Amino acid sequence: MSAALHYPLENEPQTGNGSTVEIAPGVLWLRMPLFVALPWINVWALADGDGWTIVDTGIHSPNTIQAWQSAFAESLSGRPVRRVLATHMHPDHCGMAGWLVDHFNARLWMTRLEYFTCRTIAADTGRSAPPTAIEFYAGAGWNEQAIEGYRRKFGSFGEYIYPLPESFRRIIDGETLFIGANEWTVVVGNGHSPEHACLYCPALRLLIAGDQVLPKISSNVSVFASEPDANPLADWLNSLAAIERRIPDDVLVLPAHNSPFTGLHARTQQLARSHHEGLARLEALLVEPKRVIDVFPALFNRSISPELLGMATGEAIAHLNYLLATDRAVRQKDERGVWWWQKASSFKCDGRL
Repeated sequence: MSAALHYPLENEPQTGNGSTVEIAPGVLWLRMPLFVALPWINVWALADGDGWTIVDTGIHSPNTIQAWQSAFAESLSGRPVRRVLATHMHPDHCGMAGWLVDHFNARLWMTRLEYFTCRTIAADTGRSAPPTAIEFYAGAGWNEQAIEGYRRKFGSFGEYIYPLPESFRRIIDGETLFIGANEWTVVVGNGHSPEHACLYCPALRLLIAGDQVLPKISSNVSVFASEPDANPLADWLNSLAAIERRIPDDVLVLPAHNSPFTGLHARTQQLARSHHEGLARLEALLVEPKRVIDVFPALFNRSISPELLGMATGEAIAHLNYLLATDRAVRQKDERGVWWWQKASSFKCDGRL
């Protein structure tokens, strides 16, 4: 199915030096620096009258500040930012939103759940990990060393986010935004984050997809300690299907990572199929009772390092909760507080876990 994707743009912007590539009239592509494993994020500048609407921002860091300063001094021609639109709450997407808003006296546009969730999690900076979170990860089978690592890192989310402004302009699913000469429709998806906003421009046949549809990697879909019984994978699969219904296949997709591509429907189907295949492998593995940390081989094709343990655990629980919600798995807590999961039909046959 990946052969159905096409990458039509010959040129790509350099990371962090403020260079741009024009996607369409009034639509510029920039890249902001991130980390070694994921070295950059795509962000977008949309011509908006005598200024710009910026879509996504990069993390708050000295390197990103320098990159934005270079962009405004050179390729963005010194024109001001009129508004900042963040597709969702993750630091690589909204980490510099507050900085841009303050620097240009602009306004932040964001969905309500993304804005308030971001502020809530950022407020954990400096706090100790709550007992419910420790219980959550111990229940997944983490050992004391892993839990101690979680304690040390707890609250680091806010370190990559310049404080969001105290007010924002809410955007909602289906709303039409007038940006410069073009109309963009807000298309909300769920699962990767609470209320992720994509932007679709029919006239330009463009979809700014954020993390909702990526061409070469799959967005993390996780359960977190704050909502341990959530079923984000069901939300994610429903969102992929909705995008396929609502957005035509002939758009150029502008993703947050990798390169712009065509073949939207092929990719949404590929992503959905990959998760269903993972669910089938997981269900087969659960013939015998397993802890969360025991099921990683059914879902991931590489070993899970300590740095990836949190994301892998969250994604594994998302798949397990999906099986639980569809009556394909059961779970039971042992005397040490660890959850054991088993295929529902195996449990019914044995009568026990």
